[in-house]
Amino acid sequence: MRLKREPKSERHAREVRNASLADPIRCAGFAMSVVTATYAWHAASAAARIEDAVEAVRPQAEAYIAAGMQTFDLPGLAIGIVADDKLVYSRGFGTRSKNGPAVGPRTVFQIGSATKGFLAATQAIMVDRGRLKWDDRVIDLDPAFSMHDPWVTREFRVFDLLAQRSGLPPYANDALGIVGLDRAALIRSLRYVEPVSSFRTTFAYTNVTHIMAGRIVAKVAAAADWNAVLQKELLDPLGMHDTSYTAAAIETAPDHASGYRWAPTGTVEVPFTQIFPYDFDGAGDINSTVEDAARWLRLQLGHGTFEGRQIVSAANLAATHTPKVAISPTVTYALGWVVQQTPNGTIVWHNGGTSAFGSYFGLLPERNVGVVILTNEANVGLPDALGRWLMDRILGNPPVDVVAEVHKSALANFQRSVDLFARPDKPRPFPPLAPLAGSFVNQGIGKVVVTQEGDGLTMRLEATGARLTLTPWDGEVFTASVVPEGRFKAISEDLGPLPSAFVQFQIGKDGKLGVLHLSFDDGQAYDFTREQ
Repeated sequence: MRLKREPKSERHAREVRNASLADPIRCAGFAMSVVTATYAWHAASAAARIEDAVEAVRPQAEAYIAAGMQTFDLPGLAIGIVADDKLVYSRGFGTRSKNGPAVGPRTVFQIGSATKGFLAATQAIMVDRGRLKWDDRVIDLDPAFSMHDPWVTREFRVFDLLAQRSGLPPYANDALGIVGLDRAALIRSLRYVEPVSSFRTTFAYTNVTHIMAGRIVAKVAAAADWNAVLQKELLDPLGMHDTSYTAAAIETAPDHASGYRWAPTGTVEVPFTQIFPYDFDGAGDINSTVEDAARWLRLQLGHGTFEGRQIVSAANLAATHTPKVAISPTVTYALGWVVQQTPNGTIVWHNGGTSAFGSYFGLLPERNVGVVILTNEANVGLPDALGRWLMDRILGNPPVDVVAEVHKSALANFQRSVDLFARPDKPRPFPPLAPLAGSFVNQGIGKVVVTQEGDGLTMRLEATGARLTLTPWDGEVFTASVVPEGRFKAISEDLGPLPSAFVQFQIGKDGKLGVLHLSFDDGQAYDFTREQ
């Protein structure tokens, strides 16, 4: 039995994956009463300064944003529009926390996977410096790297690390990071993951490969870690002084947003966690503001130049925007960016989603325009929809109200998660618990120890200390929830009330219940064999 459910965290909510990455999100739009105004944006942008065009559509845009926030019970949002190398519009909506102070352009949010574009830029800088080549073999740069297939191990290149075409299953081993495996262990764990597609043929979003990429960038830069390179090569030169990459930094920032988990009944505040996304480095660890993000967009639109200084070469920055694998007939993935064709122009963009924040970074290279949207709610589609709506208004694409569509999908996805964990009406009796206890080993994860506690079981991961409560569900199948203690207390609160996984005790070759099958909510599954 293979059991899984929809993920709940910055592994990206399923709505973000389906509507934005796996199935290109259609443009958001207005009701017919504002269609004329949206097309006026396109006309004005062609005939006048972009500031005038922004002002022309501003009342309708702000009304649409406010309505979307109400639909999703979003506490706070900050938005910025860059054009002609300057921030021409910025504003905060709502509050940093419910009943808290107002959001502004310098409010700090987690940006999640929008960090991947920064990682790609640091790779490009190292290529500029001659420290790397895009086609360097990863195994030559770090012998610790290994995939399940020896040929793939030998052929995996620097440009493959961010290209989302590894052949691995989507979100491969992300959940192991959530339960505390360190960076080295996560990288090592990839060698035990069997591929689900041929190398370089199929889009499949992963994060652990980005940890490897950051490790290589730090090594060739002779830096302590990837964040040190990020600080020196991008944040300092761009003057992004309010941008950081730790939980402590966002928590202590005087003007920071609190994060919220989304549910149909309303959003729930959750704590910052020291583990996710911060242990994932360049896959998603940046905290930033609209004002700082505008500087980043200016660098992108300026072909690597910022205020007269060439920070990264135009050629190598362009390499990060060059498609590497198809997602759909009109959408491709590059290096840390999605490239999307629309009726009236190309959008280069990426979203971000942690367990309690969502973001959208978008570029219109042909128009020299960029948009950033930061929110303090898990990304179930709203920032992407609002960002795409703004892009479509600039391009003059037909309006479609995708905010309503993504809300409908978010509700359906949430209900699927609830239904998946709903106990069967007539569950099979579960076996005696005492014989199920014992030690089990997985080659890539290590040992777990199962002990009986009352009417259930507890499973402890020896490598991290994380404990999961196993609750009888149906026969030999149990649900698993992270125990809220120690450094995993915040993780447990972030994940919410639903369990995180299923555990099934299976019969091994010896005819005994000697296999523990752990299946996380993102589809990743692991078999542990009972120690003799």
